[in-house]
Amino acid sequence: MEGTKAHPLPERVRAVIFDMDGLLIDTEKYLVPCWCQAARELGYPMERRHALHIRSLSGKFAAPYLQSELGADFDYFKVRERRKQLVAEKIEKEGLQPKKGAAQLLRWLQEMGVPTAVATATDPVRAEGYLRQVGLYPYIGRLLSATMVENGKPMPDVYLYACKELGEAPGDCVALEDSPNGILSAWRAGCAAVMVPDLTPPDEALHEILSGEAESLADVIELLDGRVGR
Repeated sequence: MEGTKAHPLPERVRAVIFDMDGLLIDTEKYLVPCWCQAARELGYPMERRHALHIRSLSGKFAAPYLQSELGADFDYFKVRERRKQLVAEKIEKEGLQPKKGAAQLLRWLQEMGVPTAVATATDPVRAEGYLRQVGLYPYIGRLLSATMVENGKPMPDVYLYACKELGEAPGDCVALEDSPNGILSAWRAGCAAVMVPDLTPPDEALHEILSGEAESLADVIELLDGRVGR
């Protein structure tokens, strides 16, 4: 981690940018085991630690990491397609749920007149479908995907793009993330990065660049109260 300090929370928050998987929607509980299952079906001994490492990581960076761990012949894109099939089957059988406090926080931001965006590694068609399925889409101002920029997370491109679309400087925006790769992307863009952990807590290095941490999205309201409003 190259970070030495966190960006401060803005005195006045002009916009809030959300990750999606594991933050707004409880999908990581499907994604992580399905990555492992898909890889093993195709003959690669992928473990949970590998799947956790690539959360929010774009294929451009995930593929070489997995090849370094599981062999140069690791077929990232073939495994990913099978993972997508497995996740779709899980969702069809078990459904999707929003994360705790997601609707509460989004409604509060809407009432306070704070613009919002989603900056996700998921492609925009599936992302919109997921957000509609859990009833959160009406509260999202902009839906942006890492597929729309040159470099996905952990590079800053998608957050810089989100700030541009919102018409706000990164230093006036708060980014909410659940994974280290997402936090690093937001921090590199110059946003105040707040973590709402899902499957893993932040380590010591990540704490250095966090502007805040909350147990749930509902708790983010207290963190931002007094910094937002018309």
